[in-house]
Amino acid sequence: MKRAVLISGVTALALALGAGVASAKGFGGKGGHHGPRMNFEQVDANGDGMITKEELAAHAQARFNETDTNGDGNLSAEELAAASERAKEERVQKMIERRDTNNDGVLSFDEMKPSEDRTAKMFERLDTDGDGSISQAELDEMKDKRKGKRGNKDKDTEAN
Repeated sequence: MKRAVLISGVTALALALGAGVASAKGFGGKGGHHGPRMNFEQVDANGDGMITKEELAAHAQARFNETDTNGDGNLSAEELAAASERAKEERVQKMIERRDTNNDGVLSFDEMKPSEDRTAKMFERLDTDGDGSISQAELDEMKDKRKGKRGNKDKDTEAN
């Protein structure tokens, strides 16, 4: 459960309020990952080696717009499924049912974004030096911690 929450957190940060889009794109990755891979350089728009909340928000909007192939400002099940070769229609439909607050059958950006509180907590968790931005080193540190926890789980499974 903690793994799923942490992966969701990194997803939310990577997409800065667009976690749903990334979740649809990232299911079934190599090594059992169930979230998108964050490309630090793409998110760090100004190339200063730090990710700010503003850069995350801009990246999230760009990813959303990329997935919204018909440009109507909403993501249909077809657009979400097309964004991920591995996303199953059932999984996409469940996501829409969960997030579609106005019951129009499509997801707007507002329906996709996590709560500001959740995003702030996840940003805070990654911003280990408290400077208001996420460095490549901070992101790598979190990835290393995740690998360590997964490694311990795998060892426990092998021992049984």
